[in-house]
Amino acid sequence: MKVRLLAVGTRMPDWVTRGVEEYRKRLPRDFALEIEEISPGARGKNADTRRAMSLEAERIRARLKGDEYRVALEVGGKAWSTEQLAEQTERWRLEGRDVALLVGGPEGLEPSLSAQADQRWSLSPLTLPHPLVRILLAEQLYRAWTLMVGHPYHR
Repeated sequence: MKVRLLAVGTRMPDWVTRGVEEYRKRLPRDFALEIEEISPGARGKNADTRRAMSLEAERIRARLKGDEYRVALEVGGKAWSTEQLAEQTERWRLEGRDVALLVGGPEGLEPSLSAQADQRWSLSPLTLPHPLVRILLAEQLYRAWTLMVGHPYHR
């Protein structure tokens, strides 16, 4: 199973890349995490936010594969404990489908894209910066994998 993070935002700082890579390299090939950056829509003083979100949604849709299980990451989604994430991850794996995790821009995902997701997941009720979300996701996916295989990382 592959897990693809389709995240709006480009050119992450080096500390983000290093943090994500630390966990990606620990994951086995059959539970690989890939990150695809999506160019954000134009923002600024007179920018049309709805148009920017729509453009981001189009760019995300263009990268989706037809058979992927789609999970929208948003504050209004369901919160999972690490153990629940491990159980959820095992269910995804048993379905035999790859997973696409969707992260929108500063205003979140466009509502129609969110509605098309198979699930909605909230990492936290807090507003998290996009760079931190990438590291948090990579670490939690690694932790979920360690639970699934009985590795002592999760204590």
